[in-house]
Amino acid sequence: MSEFYLVMKVIKDIAAMQRFALKAKREGKKIGFVPTMGFLHEGHLSLIRKARQLCKKDGIVVVSIYVNPTQFGPNEDFSKYPRNLERDLKLCKSAGADVVFTPTDDEMYPGKSQGLYSVYVVEEELSKTMEGASRPGHFRGVTTVVAKLFNIVQPDVAIFGEKDYQQAAIIRRMTDNLNFPVKIIVAPTVREPDGLAMSSRNTYLNENERKQATVLYRAICLAREKVASAKSPLNAADLKAELKSYIEKEPSARLDYVEFFNPDTLKPVEQVKKGDHMALAVFIGTTRLIDNGRL
Repeated sequence: MSEFYLVMKVIKDIAAMQRFALKAKREGKKIGFVPTMGFLHEGHLSLIRKARQLCKKDGIVVVSIYVNPTQFGPNEDFSKYPRNLERDLKLCKSAGADVVFTPTDDEMYPGKSQGLYSVYVVEEELSKTMEGASRPGHFRGVTTVVAKLFNIVQPDVAIFGEKDYQQAAIIRRMTDNLNFPVKIIVAPTVREPDGLAMSSRNTYLNENERKQATVLYRAICLAREKVASAKSPLNAADLKAELKSYIEKEPSARLDYVEFFNPDTLKPVEQVKKGDHMALAVFIGTTRLIDNGRL
């Protein structure tokens, strides 16, 4: 934790957060930012520690905890998304955060319940496939809230996790296209010992579902093996069908999508080769999980 504040500060008000950030910048302090929806796990903490490393002792690490309603669809899990602010604050402090920003919906979307909020940020190319196709409106909510948070927190650097690969690519594009003076860092996915990508939604899984959930990572490993052993590129449609069959052998698993794409452009490929990227979404019971990996 920096010497700017001897104890971690919790800020709920947007104006107060902006005043704090502008004061820090006037004093020449670098601001590192980790946006989260809370219910933190080791993946989040690795991002906070990365921000601490980048900002060094005299910089400021800000973590936001906000479950953003605009990135959830009408039949998704906004109301039951896990929340435990007291626990999260302790974890933020242990990982080296200086400030935790915890706004309310009324702060972030003033007048929305009265129909007075109508401005959103929309990315129109990278968001067409995968999560964008499966969850209409999701990325509009993500880009809007991240743009707002950038304006509020005024970070020099922001750290995101690679588990949300498409999201990170979209935020990079938004940051570049809208000229935000923010450096985007994407940190590696943190996994459980059995390969399951860490996610707040893993807490939804019962014991049997938790065992079956490793099928996402196992499917990535299987695809890697297939690509590595093939003498020529593999037909994407055939590989998708094979992976769907493999995944759905688990009794609680239902494939939402699996896609193979160029890691830079996110454009789908018809012939899969080493160096391409894979992403998938799978329902394990009623819980929807995502994962991705380089092939």
